[in-house]
Amino acid sequence: MSRRHRAEKREILPDAKYGDTVLTKFMNNLMFDGKKSIAEGIVYGALDRVEGKLKRAPIEAFHEALENIKPSLEVRSRRVGGATYQVPVEVRPERREALAIRWLINASRARNEKTMEERLAGELVDAVNSRGSAVKKREDTHKMADANKAFGHYRW
Repeated sequence: MSRRHRAEKREILPDAKYGDTVLTKFMNNLMFDGKKSIAEGIVYGALDRVEGKLKRAPIEAFHEALENIKPSLEVRSRRVGGATYQVPVEVRPERREALAIRWLINASRARNEKTMEERLAGELVDAVNSRGSAVKKREDTHKMADANKAFGHYRW
């Protein structure tokens, strides 16, 4: 990490099919070894499956799923006089989005369906319905922040 100045944010182009920048970020996070076309195929296939299951616009369902996963609080370690406290802090909007994307991808990869497309579609449908591993991860994060509310005065 540079100490001179904060790294500038790169501009992300919207995706080809839906014209959405968040979806492009999602694809970039899903991608392995620069294989973007494969990541696009997986995401678009999963969104088509979601459309079939939920009978609504897939991009709308994707955004609703992300909203259900985004955490509003998290705990950060803070060292005070030899003791380390888990201090609850609010999450910045960019980090909220990044965490939601990361959790959704990790939860999808941990599922037991045959193809990644099926796993991602299943996790998206679960997230829209406020269940599934990614939503549970958010709930756990909020519970931890709530449990450590007493250390809120150590916020910096």
